[in-house]
Amino acid sequence: MLFLALPLTAAAADISFKLEPDVAIPLTAPQSERFGVGGGESLKLLFGLTPWLDIGPAASFHLLPGAEAGADTGVVWALGGGIRVKRRHDAEGLGGLSPWLDADAFYIRTGALDRPGFDAAVGLSIPVGETRAFWVGPFVRYLHVGQPETRADFDNRDAKFLTLGISLEAGSGVKRKEMPVAPTVVTETVIAPCPACPEAVSCTDIDNDGVPDTVDRCPDVIGTLDDYGCPTYKKVVVKKDKLELNEKLYFAWDEATLEAGSFPILDEVAQALKDNKGFRVQVEGHTDSTGSNDHNQSLSEARAKAVLDYLVSHGIAADRVSSKGFSSSVPIDTNATVAGRENNRRVEFVVAFILLNDGSAK
Repeated sequence: MLFLALPLTAAAADISFKLEPDVAIPLTAPQSERFGVGGGESLKLLFGLTPWLDIGPAASFHLLPGAEAGADTGVVWALGGGIRVKRRHDAEGLGGLSPWLDADAFYIRTGALDRPGFDAAVGLSIPVGETRAFWVGPFVRYLHVGQPETRADFDNRDAKFLTLGISLEAGSGVKRKEMPVAPTVVTETVIAPCPACPEAVSCTDIDNDGVPDTVDRCPDVIGTLDDYGCPTYKKVVVKKDKLELNEKLYFAWDEATLEAGSFPILDEVAQALKDNKGFRVQVEGHTDSTGSNDHNQSLSEARAKAVLDYLVSHGIAADRVSSKGFSSSVPIDTNATVAGRENNRRVEFVVAFILLNDGSAK
C-alpha cells in the first residue's frame, strides 16, 4: 500500500461580512412613550486580527413607528466601528458553535440631532456547511444614545434601545491544520549480490543489476543494492509488498482538486510505475466520520479518481490503475480526536505486482 496524507492548511478567516436584521424596542421615556416597537438593519465588515479577535466598521439604521396614529416616525442612523471577541471559527467540538461578544462606538443621527452613542451585544453563531464560510445565529444588543448638551426646551435624557435579531455572516471559510506524517521506518536487510550467491541457491538476475531476483523488488529495471534492486527515488520507497511516500499529497479543502504541491510526488509515483511495468494499482480514498456519509462517499471517490486521472495523463496505461472510495468505513485511527480524524482522511495506493522467487512468478 502507498499511504498519501491529505492536507488541511490552517488559516483564520481574514475578512467577514455581517448582516443583522432585528426588532428594536425603546426602553426608556420619552422614546418608549412616543414610539412603538420597530425594526432595523446593521452592517459590519470584520477584519480578523487573531482567530478570536475581529475589528471593523459598522453602520445601522432603525425605524420606530409612532405610538399613536398620525404621530411622527422615529429614525436612527448610526455610523462607527468596534471590536468582536469570539470562539475561534476553526475550533473542534460543540458542533463548531461560536459564541461572541461585541461593542461599537457610534456617531448617531436622530431627527435633526447629532449624538454620540455605543452598543454592546452577545450572540451565538452556528456554522453552515463543512467549510464554515457561512454562519447564522441569534443575538441581543443594547444601544445607548447619549445627549451631551443640555437644552431648556428639550428632554435631555439619554435614549436606550434593545434589539433582538438574527446574525448572518459570510467569510472566506476555515482551512484546517495539516497533521504531519510520521516518517516511514524501513527495516534494513542485508542483500548479497549475485556473484556472492552459493551455487546451491538459484541466483537469476533478469535485469543484470547485481541484485538476485529472489530479493530484487524491481526485477525488470536496473536498480541498486542499497535500494533492493530498485531505482533510487527521492519521494517513493519501494518495499516488497507496498510503496510508501516520504511526502504528502495535497488537495483543496473539502474538494477533489489536487494542489500543485502534489504534482512532484505523483510524477515520481508515475515514474516508479513506468519503471515497474508489472505493478497494478488501485487508488483508494478515505475520509473521517465528519459530515454525511453520502458527502464523504462522493468526496472519497472523487479524490481517488483525481489521483488516477493524473497518473493516466502522465503516461500510465488506464488498464493498470483503478480507483475506489470508501467514505469513513475503513478508519485507521479513532474519529474521536482531531489527530485521529486527520489520520483517517487519506488516500491509499493498493499495489499488486509481480515478484520473482526461485524462478517463479508471484
